[in-house]
Amino acid sequence: MTKRFETDVIHHGYDSKEHFDSLSTPIYQTSTYTFANAEQGEKRFAGEDNGFIYSRLGNPTVRHLEERIASLENAEAGLAFSSGMAAVSATLIALTKANDHILCSQGLYGCTFGLLELMREKYNIQSNYSLMESEDILRKQIKDNTSLIYVETPINPTMKIIDLEMVARVAKEFNIPVVVDNTFSSPYLQRPIDLGCDIVLHSATKYIGGHGDVVAGLLVGKEDFISEVAMTTQKDIGGILSPFDAWLLLRGLKTLPIRMDRHSQNAEKVVEQLKQHPKIKSVHYPFDHNNPDYEVAKKQMKLGAGVIAFEVEGGKKEAQAFLNRLSFIKLAVSLGDAESIIQHPATMTHAVVPEESRLNMGITDSLIRMSCGLEAWEDIWNDLKQALDQM
Repeated sequence: MTKRFETDVIHHGYDSKEHFDSLSTPIYQTSTYTFANAEQGEKRFAGEDNGFIYSRLGNPTVRHLEERIASLENAEAGLAFSSGMAAVSATLIALTKANDHILCSQGLYGCTFGLLELMREKYNIQSNYSLMESEDILRKQIKDNTSLIYVETPINPTMKIIDLEMVARVAKEFNIPVVVDNTFSSPYLQRPIDLGCDIVLHSATKYIGGHGDVVAGLLVGKEDFISEVAMTTQKDIGGILSPFDAWLLLRGLKTLPIRMDRHSQNAEKVVEQLKQHPKIKSVHYPFDHNNPDYEVAKKQMKLGAGVIAFEVEGGKKEAQAFLNRLSFIKLAVSLGDAESIIQHPATMTHAVVPEESRLNMGITDSLIRMSCGLEAWEDIWNDLKQALDQM
């Protein structure tokens, strides 16, 4: 029987009868596994027996999470990591070699940008940043040595939207994989594989965990690619997820649809209020009707999610003074938690990005990024308003 997302996110891949009738997925807190005999151990190391060997190579709790996220993203297989950047690093290393080229969306998470700079310095892997506004622009920017296209959408922190179907069409002409960071949407709001993309990754720390108590990353794609990453860049570098953290993510996933609906509803209401305040220069949100990317966002996203970007009047000094006046909205980096969280990208999440590159990405000194939490939207707005009114 085909199950809807809201059902699959709770039940997929778990049979309590296989785990002593435990309603909740057990935490298999073990580093290694015993073999019935030497011959079975040989078969497992040869890949002829699918049993577990060592928790760096696989764990029942972690595997359940991997199977569930693959199902939710409509992918063949999944892989769990100790952080979102571990997933990004393993993916980029698996898809590139020295002297390759990566075409990226115009705007990336600061640590992803930092990793790409490291790869350029050490291995001469070049990266270019594109607005990806049309098929013709993309075709002109792809080089003979382009090994992948890397996309964030919505882009962190400007909330710019990239047309994933368009990017995937062009990439297929050149037989280049498209990697999508889907952190800001979650599989509940956007499924890039359904839009023709090849590989999807998440900082599961954010919406998938949803409670600010775990750091993790997830990766999904074709089974052969996921197997390659599992047995090379994950196994040998070692960025694996612990069983307890996998359990936390499985718990968080069960409420993902309900949380994403509320995050999105709160964000939409706060956006409408921000647009009317005289101290706000601009507001960036995918499902704002005035957003130039609105039609693309509506095409590929179910809702706009909970992250808002906006610019206040003034520069860094004014932006920081505004942040310092907030009452219950938490000044912190991250997003997707029950608490509303706010931060200053230019000096925080994207501080590693050189000023010229940062400004080209649209990250000005007056830009603020906020993750709308699950509180009453009126209280979120009242806190923002009192801080804005003092400017």
